[in-house]
Amino acid sequence: MFDWDDLRLFLAAARAGSLAVAAQRLGVDAATVGRRVARLETALKSTLLVRSASGLHLTATGAQLLERALDAESAMEAAGRVTQPDLIAGTVRISASEGFGGAVLAPALPGLLATHPGLNVELAASSGFLSPSRREVDMAITLSPTDSPRLIVEPLTTYQLALYAAPEHLERHGAPTMIDDLSGFDMVGYVDDLIYAPELRYLEEIRPNLRPRLASSSIRAQRDMIAGGGGIGVLPCFLAQGLIRVLPDQVLIERRFWLSTHREVHGTARLRTARRWIKGLCRNAADRLSPYRILEA
Repeated sequence: MFDWDDLRLFLAAARAGSLAVAAQRLGVDAATVGRRVARLETALKSTLLVRSASGLHLTATGAQLLERALDAESAMEAAGRVTQPDLIAGTVRISASEGFGGAVLAPALPGLLATHPGLNVELAASSGFLSPSRREVDMAITLSPTDSPRLIVEPLTTYQLALYAAPEHLERHGAPTMIDDLSGFDMVGYVDDLIYAPELRYLEEIRPNLRPRLASSSIRAQRDMIAGGGGIGVLPCFLAQGLIRVLPDQVLIERRFWLSTHREVHGTARLRTARRWIKGLCRNAADRLSPYRILEA
């Protein structure tokens, strides 16, 4: 047998991909996490995690144990809710894209906490997404539906993107009159080999082989590049305040956000509350998320 608390520390290390990050989240030191994981490996007579320059990686045995550890964690959480199933309290960790998380979710979150003082919210708003299937987060807002039996996935909202440029940039360089003209203009976009989802290949969708002269993995950085006069680029309409829309009669892109919640916590009071609030926020922001009539083919 092994110490169940060692399993908890293994789970934290597997999620974090780092002993130091896991230790920070647990409020202990990295040596303790490493020692407890090693003790678990000894008890199970198997290597669970291997170190590399990029962090910790699960072995085949470690991946199998992770699945069982997630089930055990869910069972313990469910047991703890038996006496207070409708208590809206605790921490909700949400993963969202950098643009939506920063511009739409973050400014509204204080309102959620004001009406539910027992809640705490952790927002991971960055390029890429954390995984609710591994319980890195409780819920994720993603660009495509996640395929996992551990998750309950539902459509959240559509949103629109268009081409934008700074007024000063258009005054200096003029504006394209048709899509083919874009090849003669400086473009702003994503770093090609850092694109984490095919839905982000906007420039290729507008015109094959259209490449950015200025590129970033961050949509907020791209917005700042465009605002600073760096060129023309695709932005979500909700990030384009102060910029001029380019080729408005020819380019309009629509995407959808999806909301994924881990099946084991989907029905808890705190997750029901957060999910209902996020859906309401998107309904109220519909005109900001999709402000234009869809272009006819």
